[in-house]
Amino acid sequence: MLLTISCTRPEGAGWPASDLGFLLHKNPARIQSFEQSYGVAHVLYPEATEERCTAALLLEIDPVRLVRGKSKGAPEFSLAQYVNDRPYAASSLVSVAISTVFGSALHGRCAQRPELVETALPLRIELPAVPCRGGAADAERVFAPLGWTVSATPLPLDPAFPEWGDSHYLRLELTGTLRLADALAHLYVLLPVLDGSKHYFLDTAEIDKLLRFGEGWLAAHPERTWITRRYLARRHSLVHAALARLAELDDREPEELGAVEENSDDLAAELASATAGFALGDGPCDIAVSRDAALSCDAAGPVGEQGPSLAVLRRAAVIGALREVGASRVLDLGCGEGALLRELVADSSFGEIVGVDVSIRALRIAQRRMRRLPERQAQRVSMRQGALTYADASLRGYDAAVLMEVIEHVDPPRLGALEHTVFRAAAPRAVIVTTPNSEYNALYETLTAGTFRHSDHRFEWSRAEFAEWAGQVGETYGYSVRFEPVGPEDPEFGASTQLAVFTRTTEEMGAAS
Repeated sequence: MLLTISCTRPEGAGWPASDLGFLLHKNPARIQSFEQSYGVAHVLYPEATEERCTAALLLEIDPVRLVRGKSKGAPEFSLAQYVNDRPYAASSLVSVAISTVFGSALHGRCAQRPELVETALPLRIELPAVPCRGGAADAERVFAPLGWTVSATPLPLDPAFPEWGDSHYLRLELTGTLRLADALAHLYVLLPVLDGSKHYFLDTAEIDKLLRFGEGWLAAHPERTWITRRYLARRHSLVHAALARLAELDDREPEELGAVEENSDDLAAELASATAGFALGDGPCDIAVSRDAALSCDAAGPVGEQGPSLAVLRRAAVIGALREVGASRVLDLGCGEGALLRELVADSSFGEIVGVDVSIRALRIAQRRMRRLPERQAQRVSMRQGALTYADASLRGYDAAVLMEVIEHVDPPRLGALEHTVFRAAAPRAVIVTTPNSEYNALYETLTAGTFRHSDHRFEWSRAEFAEWAGQVGETYGYSVRFEPVGPEDPEFGASTQLAVFTRTTEEMGAAS
């Protein structure tokens, strides 16, 4: 796998082209090698004169090292893990090498030539083989708006048999006058986008990487949404969160970037591999439930089943339960980015709605959603920051409170504090609680035994465990409780989500401090 970066000295410039070595922090007079987790990266200079300098990054990929540590039971385990195009085609492996071998240049640091860091240089970048199923048009659509002149030539499947046609690989040449740091950032983000996959597991850290190396150009790129989806491998929850942050950076509405759309096909495809982050707060409560940015296996059923997403079914079940108890004034505790709020406000029977969350970022997104509503609807909704393990006298006296996919994010020793805050201090007439049914996890093919649906879950309960907890809470605070399944039911394992409706049976107690 090869990447070359060439710099030509402009006429009248007071610096030699070989100063590219200073910017890359690699001496043109030496061949240097760097161990990587997947092989070895070599840096050498085929030419280094005052007029022109070319740096080459050559990756030697060991296919065995790429899959080392993966269990044979993993869904992706196959011969294709050893026999593939990774050693030859530019992919996310090049991005990793850029960040490790050329890290200082990528971040725009050079003590020896600081003035060159901010100088736009005449650059030429060449990659002999880039996987790109969208062909030359995709390469043009992502690089051209950034100031590059793009030459993308499809490679034949076999030069000896031209009748076979072209492969999905391109010979890619980019020429332009840009800062070296910007050029490397473009490659870091866009090579995996063209490839459409990554060689490592994605988590919420990928959002930070995307925004860090997309700073200054991604928010304004005409293909920003497509780039974001491809970079994050179409993980709906990660894409949703990334687009929301991009919208905030660009002072735009999340809807403009598709940050609040829900696509049941995307959700069904993602299932238990969803890893988008529940933003952890700074306050005393460990709950920061941006729940609509995380999926928790939010397909309605196991792999292969189609239909409304579990998130849609769950919200419908909650709203149905609120109607049954006759609630008009409703608390959405752990409201996240406002997915449930948006549906509550659409129903005129809910006269006052209050969303509470510990995450300022999630609340800002929710507020943007509400600003797009007609004024009469928006006036019925208010939001506030708060930790659910501390009593708040202003939350007292409401008809109902909702804890939708919240309790499983609370450390078990803190559950007692949450129970006191909701059932004693706030003491609404009804409380609706939803949480995953751990028994149903056996039907999710991507979940191994003993693992949770989301990395931030502190526990996941079986139906018996949930019933035991709910019964104890009801007995302690004077509530009756009934249970409902949410989502398709399996004869053995039940439904994916379990819902409890608590109804107060005793006279309201005095608020506790």
